[in-house]
Amino acid sequence: MKKSLIIALLFGMMLVISGCMPGNAGYAEKPAGFFWGVWHGWIAPLSLIVQLFNPLVRVYEVNNTGWWYDFGFYIAILGGFGGISLTRKKNQHD
Repeated sequence: MKKSLIIALLFGMMLVISGCMPGNAGYAEKPAGFFWGVWHGWIAPLSLIVQLFNPLVRVYEVNNTGWWYDFGFYIAILGGFGGISLTRKKNQHD
């Protein structure tokens, strides 16, 4: 019971996240801004894996606002891959 619930939740989360992945500019009404850049930076590793199977999914949104999207994307990439270790307290042994 527990294992099937976890699998169902993981599948549901993947389905929801895949709807927010960067793609081609044909589906976007407005260019992606700062907060979309942050989101796309956070899900970049997952987008990279999905891109192997679906060439319409991109890691980076082409239709964006420029500098602000780039700024949000890089903040999320740096924060997601290295920021946590910078804020973690180091154990001090006496």
